[in-house]
Amino acid sequence: MDITALWQSFQNTLPVFIKGVLLILVAWFIATLIKRLVTRGPKKAHLDEYFVRWKMFTSIEQADNLLTALGKIFYYLVWLLFLPGIFTTFGLDSIASPITDMMNYILSYLPNILLAAVLLTIGFLVAKLVKNLVYNLAATLKVDHYIDKFIGTSPNKDTKDSIANVLAMVCYLLVLIPIAIVALEALKISTITKPLVTVLNSILAAIPDILVAVILLAVGIVIAKVAGNLVTSLLANTGIDKMAAEAYPKGKAPTTALSKILGQVVAAIVGLFFVVEALHALKLEVLDTVGKAIISYLPNLLFAVIILGLGFFGGQFVGKVLTNATKNKWLGMITQVVFGIFAVFMALDQLDFANSIVNTAFLFIVGGLAVAFAIAFGLGGRDFAHNQLEKLDHKLSDQTNENDNGNI
Repeated sequence: MDITALWQSFQNTLPVFIKGVLLILVAWFIATLIKRLVTRGPKKAHLDEYFVRWKMFTSIEQADNLLTALGKIFYYLVWLLFLPGIFTTFGLDSIASPITDMMNYILSYLPNILLAAVLLTIGFLVAKLVKNLVYNLAATLKVDHYIDKFIGTSPNKDTKDSIANVLAMVCYLLVLIPIAIVALEALKISTITKPLVTVLNSILAAIPDILVAVILLAVGIVIAKVAGNLVTSLLANTGIDKMAAEAYPKGKAPTTALSKILGQVVAAIVGLFFVVEALHALKLEVLDTVGKAIISYLPNLLFAVIILGLGFFGGQFVGKVLTNATKNKWLGMITQVVFGIFAVFMALDQLDFANSIVNTAFLFIVGGLAVAFAIAFGLGGRDFAHNQLEKLDHKLSDQTNENDNGNI
C-alpha cells in the first residue's frame, strides 16, 4: 500500500471528521442548554408554584414533571435538527436525505402546531378560570345546601359530586370545546382533524338540547316534590293512615304511612312525565318511545292498584263485619281470601296480562270453589237430608193409608 496515498487520504478525511465532531458537540451543547432553560428556567422564576396556585396542577411535583418532559422533547428536537447536517458531513447522504425530508415536513407544519398549541393553552387557561369562578360563585351562594334542603337529602361532603362542581365542569366544557375546534382546524391536517371536529361540532350542537333537558328535569324534580308533599299532606288530613292501620292486625301495620307512599307514587309519576319530555328534547327516539309506552300504560296500572286496594281493604272490612256478627273467625278469613282473589284477577285483567290464561284460571278457581262447596255441603248435610227424606216418606205413607181407609 502506498503510504503517501494513505496519508493524503487521511489529510483529506481529517477536516471532515473534525467538522462532524464539532457539529455533534455544538448539537449536544445547544440541546443541553435548551433543555436546562426549559426545565430550570421556569423553576427559577417560580412558575411551577404559580401553576399550582392557578390550579393548573395539583402539586409542584406534577408541574416539575411536565417541565422535565418538555425539556427532553426540546433536547431531542434539537438533535433531530442537527442530524441531517451531521450525516451529510460524514458523507452519509442516503441516511440524511429521509431525515431532511421528514424535518422539512415537520417544520412546514410547525407554525400550525404552535398556533394550535397556543390556542389550546389559552383555551385551557380561560376554561380553568371560568370553572373556578363558577365553582366559587355556586359555593358562595350555597347551591348544594339549598338543593339538599329542598330534596331532603343529607349534605354531600365530597366536593367532586357536588352540584357546584358539576356546574363548574359544564361551564369548563362549554368554553373549552369551541376553542378546541378552532385549534384543530388551525392544524390544517384534514385526515386527522376533520373527524374530531365533526364529533366536537356534534357535541356543541347537542348542548342546547342538553340544557333544555336539564332544565326540564330540574323543573320536574321541583314540581314532583311539591305535588308529592301536597298529596301526602291532603291524604294525611283525611285520616287514611288511621284507616289503613286499622285494616291490619294489631302490631302488624307497616311503619310507612299510606299517605306518604301514595305521595311518593304521585311524585314518581309526575317526574316520569318530565323525564320523557327530557328524552324527547334530547332526540333519543328509542328511549322516548319506551317512555311514551310506559306513560300510556300508566292508567291501566293505576286502575289495577285501585282495584287491589279496594279488594284488600274491602275484604278486611267485610271480613271483620262477618266475624263480629257470626263470631266465626273462619268465615271472615274466607271472605277476605275471596275478595283478594277477585281483586287479583280483576287487576290482572285490567293490566292486559295474558287475558285468556287469567280468565281460564279464574273460571277454574271459581268452579273448583263451587264444587268444593257443593261437596262439603253434601257431605256435611248427608244426615240432615236423610232425616228429611225419611220424614217425607213417612208423611207420604200416612197419606196413602188414610186414603185407603177412606175408600173402604
